Amino acid sequence: MNKIAFIGAGSMAEAIVSGIVSKQFIENKQVWVTNKDNEERLDEMEEKYGISTSQEKKYVLSEADVIILSTKPHDVWSAIESIKSYITKNQVVMSVIAGISTEQITKAIGKDIPVVRAMPNTSASIGYSATAITQGEFASERDMQVAKQLFESIGTVNIVKEEEMHIVTGISGSGPAYIYYLVEAMEKAAIDEGLDSVTAKELITQTIIGAGMMLKTSELPVETLRENVTSPNGTTEAGLKVLADRDFKNTMIACVKSATNRSKVLGKKEVK
Repeated sequence: MNKIAFIGAGSMAEAIVSGIVSKQFIENKQVWVTNKDNEERLDEMEEKYGISTSQEKKYVLSEADVIILSTKPHDVWSAIESIKSYITKNQVVMSVIAGISTEQITKAIGKDIPVVRAMPNTSASIGYSATAITQGEFASERDMQVAKQLFESIGTVNIVKEEEMHIVTGISGSGPAYIYYLVEAMEKAAIDEGLDSVTAKELITQTIIGAGMMLKTSELPVETLRENVTSPNGTTEAGLKVLADRDFKNTMIACVKSATNRSKVLGKKEVK
């Protein structure tokens, strides 16, 4: 791959840039980023990651193998309008924008362009993203392989059907924030009970990492893993009883469904 062009310079774009740069997936200077009009943001990313930036859209897209749409959902149509005349059929457009389908993007570009939709998360910045990708109408298996290789450089990749991307957004796209919210609460409880913040963070962080590795490596169902930690009349059971009494499971289900539904709403926006 000779060149990757990012359209949008927000937190998701930065997470992916950080990941592919640190993994040396491509030469730093062959990663190009542009945005709507924030020169300061581009300068910041160029200095931080040693990449290339420009507000000249034609120049940024020229000879790019991959174009990554990474704007906010409400900015995507104006972004596509500003670049569509420079997109050629030998380029692959990849979108990491929540809710927006490959069909909508193809329609907005106005050409039979290969489009691959991806939903990574911000853990991409350290190479631990959970990414799902789906194939647009004009994307080939080779295009999907390119997408898979790119996103595997920043974590794991699953190929899913387009209609499944909304729930993917609700689970893994938004998922890190749910975990961080949980950790915030655990840290507050620890500090309220007299533990210093540094120790609390270290213990909780390692607990999250350990639980994640158990989920990844164990063949046991998650229910069994939970039960194995829960001794009758013990401390874990006392804590879990509070969660059950406060309907924690259904609250989490509602959380995921709300994020999923929001993705569906974003996907209903008309192409301008």
